[in-house]
Amino acid sequence: MKTAVVIGAGFGGLALAIRLQSAGVATTVVESRDKPGGRAYFWERDGFTFDAGPTVITDPDCLKELWALSGHDIAEDVELVPVTPFYRLSWPDGTVFDYSNDEPALAAEIAKLNPADVAGYQRFLDYSAGVYREGYLKLGAVPFLDFKSMLSAAPALARYQAWRSVYSIVSSYVQNEKLREALSFHTLLVGGNPMATSSIYALIHKLEKDGGVWFAKGGTNRLVAGMVRHFERIGGTLRLGDPVARIEIENGRATAVRTRSGWRAETEMVASNADVVHSYRDLLSGSPRGAKGAKRLTRKRFSPSLFVVHFGLRGTFPQVPHHSILFGPRYQGLLDDIYKSAALAEDFSLYLHHPTATDPSMAPEGCSTFYALAPVPHLGKGGIDWGAEGEAYADRILDEVARRLGIPDLKERIVTRFHYAPTDFATDLNAHLGSAFSLEPILLQSAYFRTHNRDDEIGNLYFVGAGTHPGAGIPGVVGSAKATAGLMLGNIAAA
Repeated sequence: MKTAVVIGAGFGGLALAIRLQSAGVATTVVESRDKPGGRAYFWERDGFTFDAGPTVITDPDCLKELWALSGHDIAEDVELVPVTPFYRLSWPDGTVFDYSNDEPALAAEIAKLNPADVAGYQRFLDYSAGVYREGYLKLGAVPFLDFKSMLSAAPALARYQAWRSVYSIVSSYVQNEKLREALSFHTLLVGGNPMATSSIYALIHKLEKDGGVWFAKGGTNRLVAGMVRHFERIGGTLRLGDPVARIEIENGRATAVRTRSGWRAETEMVASNADVVHSYRDLLSGSPRGAKGAKRLTRKRFSPSLFVVHFGLRGTFPQVPHHSILFGPRYQGLLDDIYKSAALAEDFSLYLHHPTATDPSMAPEGCSTFYALAPVPHLGKGGIDWGAEGEAYADRILDEVARRLGIPDLKERIVTRFHYAPTDFATDLNAHLGSAFSLEPILLQSAYFRTHNRDDEIGNLYFVGAGTHPGAGIPGVVGSAKATAGLMLGNIAAA
């Protein structure tokens, strides 16, 4: 039986491991932390369950496929429930917009902002369907290993003006500024600046419209646990709490993986779901390929980081939906501060997660679980001492949430709270510069220009996850697993 070691038990690593094990490859996943999940880690404190993220599940079919490979059903391990509205968007002036795939309701929401934009939105949706077909269905799980493969995709990318930003494309269809923000903010969920991210990412709208937005009962952590349960059911092995120290290379091939504890596994294939810079710089240290790969990657642009305040409150808040976007007073100016500045902006836009709106079991009876997330500059921008700034910034965020939600005594209701800063991304996840999404998803860092799913020089070393094609987000990293598994299993078949 062929063997493989997957480094990292994030969504990408687990999805790849399930694919390999389902195909008869004896697969071991090695995870540095005490729990699987990677960025989808979780904490249990004072009776509250806090997901680290990601918390927005789209394209459930890409997950169901992982179970179907071995004749199983995801429902054996995970209960997925729909979330409606997908998001409630609000602005400081009190404007509220509920975004969903209920067409009459959505048309009414758009008409409240600008009746003339109802027709423009339909044209935008047609555009989104086109880029979804070309960029996701056709190319989302196809590895780009050479420039020729990029050239073959170029006509479709050109037809949809992939060099333009999502915001630019949206603005060509709708006039109202709030609606432009409502239709372009999604790129932030995968680390992209709406003002710079390729218009191909407008496909997210079609993805959500067709597949909906979902929640795993018990939290995203239950989806991770279900993946692990299924992986082990079909014979896979998960090793927790033992960080990989080195990928051993001999004669241009990956031959073994060694952990800090001294555990060592010889293997025929290695795939890394770890941060791509960490993989090359640290796990391949001492190898010419490692130094070369790290040098190339560190010259690229990385996505911003996140500052997340987790808090549990006494009381329930049925008026607050599962997902909210609280836009600040600025849009482009704030994005410039996040992506280009070294300073921490005075204002912020927030994503508010309220899982107890759907599943009260994630908090003690009569209580509610929340987190508020603010995109912030990554550590490479410098200038922010998170040890000194963190508590005050968390307080400012909580004050804004209290004001915007109309809960003036929010701080008095807090049972437990903590925050997660860019320095934690760097420490816990070995994330280069504390980036929350790896490489920034601009056109010249997409597809062929992203870290390849298979290394160019070490033929049995592979990559999966946010740093490789197609990118971040649950559908993105699960798609990367499909692309990478295809390469790995193809090599076995050709041997």
